[in-house]
Amino acid sequence: MKLDSDIALAQRLADAAGEAIRPWFRQGLDTERKGDATPVTIADRAAEEAMRGILAAERPDDGIIGEEFGSRNVGASRQWVLDPIDGTAGFLAGRPIFGTLIALVVDGWPVLGVIDQPILRERWLGVTGRATTLNGQAARCRPCPSLADATLATTGPHYFDDHDGGHFMALAARTDHRRMVMGGDCYNYAMLASGQIDLVCEAGLKLHDWAALVPVVEGAGGTMCDWNGEPLHAASDGHVLALGDPARLEDVVEALACGH
Repeated sequence: MKLDSDIALAQRLADAAGEAIRPWFRQGLDTERKGDATPVTIADRAAEEAMRGILAAERPDDGIIGEEFGSRNVGASRQWVLDPIDGTAGFLAGRPIFGTLIALVVDGWPVLGVIDQPILRERWLGVTGRATTLNGQAARCRPCPSLADATLATTGPHYFDDHDGGHFMALAARTDHRRMVMGGDCYNYAMLASGQIDLVCEAGLKLHDWAALVPVVEGAGGTMCDWNGEPLHAASDGHVLALGDPARLEDVVEALACGH
């Protein structure tokens, strides 16, 4: 079955990325700034090069959308979406809450996703129609009785512009904001899929930031969508919600709409 071979390939990609990243962790790396002012290191580039090399050999007809080295075979219906280190700032700070993100997107829709934390050696695998796993064991979101009980996470307030920040704060005010989590990048979504937090809200994300997260969260019983509650696809605008309990979706969308 092709999907099974895709899963095995995604696992090898994650293995290769981890081998490239681990030697550089907590090594005081020099950094460069990309055009959007975000940091990049030799570890980011080495990990993406390792994955792209495998894909070139094993899936030459598939496309690639990579954070560091751009796109290949843009018109292909099957696209491998790679973010070698999601959370480079955390990586540079020696915090093992970054991750390698690997997604297979077919006709614009994510069907397979991996969140790999190579230092802790934790790997979440999500596949459309299958249950999400963490290191081969079932991972499951937790129920959330009300929005007031929800633990909300986001990477940081500085990623919101003034307009989006107002909407985010309106949502935060309706959650258990004393337990709000700041920082974490993709690791927040992994924790949501494992039932540790309830809600992640972010803006300004690119496809490589979120494509791998969708199958992981949804295969664990959660849901991912934009701020209007619409499903995420390749043309989505970067406003991203993840909910561990889909029953809270209407509450979340309503709370966001109250911001200004």
